[in-house]
Amino acid sequence: MFCSWIKKKVVGILTEMNAQMDYIEYLVIGVGINANMREFPPELQDKATSLQMELGHPVNRAELVAETMKCFERNYEIFEKTQDLSGLLEAYQAVLANYNQPVRVLEPGNEYSGIARGINERGELLVERENGTVEEVYSGEVSVRGLYSYV
Repeated sequence: MFCSWIKKKVVGILTEMNAQMDYIEYLVIGVGINANMREFPPELQDKATSLQMELGHPVNRAELVAETMKCFERNYEIFEKTQDLSGLLEAYQAVLANYNQPVRVLEPGNEYSGIARGINERGELLVERENGTVEEVYSGEVSVRGLYSYV
């Protein structure tokens, strides 16, 4: 199930990583999917949705998890072959919600706004600043809150 037509937030992903200069100690990925919610508070109705609301019927959560894991495995196999994201760039950029949209980079002591221009082979978000320079954001927080009707 691939729902590229959905323009509201359906999924949230959080990551945490602890790394040294030459290796990753651990990486934790948390994924939340709005599967069968039937309504949202008024302040989120124009920004968030669920698969049930978009498809018009409840979603089997076990099937959703299984399909999500299949997609994850397929993409991980591509990553293993190239050892970077070059094999996934085109597909990723085709569904990147903030592509060519305003974003705000929240780095301690260095907050700035720009336009998201996609990602590179290392997975860094490319953000074009007002002066035309492109920053490669490899960690930290990138916010779209308040920039295009998102809270």
